[in-house]
Amino acid sequence: GIQQISSSIPNGFELLQNYPNPFNPVTKIKFSIPLSKGQAGRVLLKVYDILGKEIAVLVNEQLSPGTYEVEWNALNVSSGVYFYSLITNEFTQTKRMVVLK
Repeated sequence: GIQQISSSIPNGFELLQNYPNPFNPVTKIKFSIPLSKGQAGRVLLKVYDILGKEIAVLVNEQLSPGTYEVEWNALNVSSGVYFYSLITNEFTQTKRMVVLK
């Protein structure tokens, strides 16, 4: 589940490195959403495998400005490198993580 960990309004979008990394089987991903400059849109946080195949959608909703944390349980995926992307109308960023089993 997604948890809002701060309601203070950040200055900009931010996608932090997951912790712990490498991990087995659970990791946490933090990200910040500022006030929207244009039309408010959906916030997506997706996980992809090394080939670009979508593995999981962790967030798919409209969020108020603030800092959030979401947990991903990789129990049903194999060891390897995965990517997670924060996608909005105004911002997209991708980071790498490693599952070790």
